[in-house]
Amino acid sequence: MGVDQRFKSDCEMRTLTDDETKAVFEKLAKFIGTNIKFLIDREDEPHVFRLIKSRVFYMSETQMKLASNFGADTIISVGICVGKFTKTGKFRLGVSAIELIAKFAKAKVWVKHGGEQSFVYGNHIVKAHIGRMTENVGQYEGVVVMTMDDIPLGFGITAKASFDIPNLEPTGLAILNQADAGEYLRTEDAD
Repeated sequence: MGVDQRFKSDCEMRTLTDDETKAVFEKLAKFIGTNIKFLIDREDEPHVFRLIKSRVFYMSETQMKLASNFGADTIISVGICVGKFTKTGKFRLGVSAIELIAKFAKAKVWVKHGGEQSFVYGNHIVKAHIGRMTENVGQYEGVVVMTMDDIPLGFGITAKASFDIPNLEPTGLAILNQADAGEYLRTEDAD
């Protein structure tokens, strides 16, 4: 089934296909690693991933059962929107999943107060803005960006390994912005 067909015909809530599940889990694994098992095997209540239009939602089974009582055209959101599939079929994590990702993240970066605004405006993080960072993070690994007060701002990809960052110039790129809290203001109206 082609990408265009899938999104034109599926306006109702449905289970992810094997390929879709693989794409979602691979993207989540970049940020939470093996902690992905805690999303599925929860002690409180089983949770599931469901596709509504092109967006992937993470919800409890109770929420899923309640939502199935509504028509496809009336459901806007259920649970947490983890991300969406692009028109080309690639999965893109959304900033709305930041609380979920931050809880299980394997690597974090804490940004100084002066760098918070720059990051939520969509800019990358330079060395001068890093307050502290999880040790032993490799190059191009996913990290959750936090304020110094432990409030998640978004997530990104390391431009350099954590042991190389202290050797950077103060204006050298350390973290590449993937999604941030300011994204709501910049792009949600475009959808």
